[in-house]
Amino acid sequence: MDNQVILKLNDLAVEFDTEQGQVRAVDQVSFDLKKGKVLGIAGESGCGKSVTALSIIRLLPKPVSKIVKGTAIFDDQDIFSLPVSDLHHIRGRKISMIFQEPMTALNPVHSIGKQLAEVYKLHFQDMSSRQMVQASVKMLEKVGIPDTERVIKYYPHQLSGGMRQRVMIAMALACEPDILIADEPTTALDVTVQAQILSLIQDLQEKLNMSVILITHDLGVIAQTCDDVVVMYAGRIVEKADVKRLFKHPKHPYTQGLLQSIPSLSKTSKTMLPTIKGNVPSLLNMPTGCRFAGRCTKTQDICVKKIPQEREMGPSHTAACHFAIAPD
Repeated sequence: MDNQVILKLNDLAVEFDTEQGQVRAVDQVSFDLKKGKVLGIAGESGCGKSVTALSIIRLLPKPVSKIVKGTAIFDDQDIFSLPVSDLHHIRGRKISMIFQEPMTALNPVHSIGKQLAEVYKLHFQDMSSRQMVQASVKMLEKVGIPDTERVIKYYPHQLSGGMRQRVMIAMALACEPDILIADEPTTALDVTVQAQILSLIQDLQEKLNMSVILITHDLGVIAQTCDDVVVMYAGRIVEKADVKRLFKHPKHPYTQGLLQSIPSLSKTSKTMLPTIKGNVPSLLNMPTGCRFAGRCTKTQDICVKKIPQEREMGPSHTAACHFAIAPD
């Protein structure tokens, strides 16, 4: 079934303990990830994208953070309710993650080959050392790394940023997981390498029929690679839709502002790009109503007083705005 849901996240809320008090970084986040599809999570820095991803595989820093409510249903079980001892059957084997910065994610004192072999040692304990080396070489070849016999002996600092990211992808896909979470996989890479990495993820996703959660602040990447989109702002989802509908009929003022700020060849050269005025509200001092109200051009009294709930805007399209109009 094309629209079979492989992961169902429902009403996730995450809180952090800080010196100033407890803050809710993610609130009421719900979405479905379809089998064999790519879901993009978009939004500016600090909106809760990475916290949401880390929550799914329960890698949030302890004890300063906690999941206060919500469920993540995968394989007919709630990941949030599983005992810690059962998580290693899911992490890496069923759900893998490519972290944002490969230089800090890779261990600087171990060779590439040793770190890749560790994945097989953890999840395929019957494999011999020789088989682990062979599997590691094969995996590096799959992600387009040349001269793999030599590269497995290298240390992370001996590789370029793009090559390190390919190693991270190889480690994440070593067990052929059902779900891949890619957290800003092209951060700090030049444009050419970015395109290569995105193309590689797309190619492997199609070959393995994986489901992918792609976290990015770049709507161009979303348009190029995703089937469905979740737009987040200040810890909440403001809009959800399939990628074509979102770009053609954005309903939330924040989504509209993001799309208007994208450079276009059809615009007059050397003209100012539209911007969204103001700043994201502090987690320590969230407004009582709509979190975007202070920056929105359509704000009215109800926006300041009442939190907008997600409303149907069309087939598989919702927006959390008091004044969003549906359908087209």
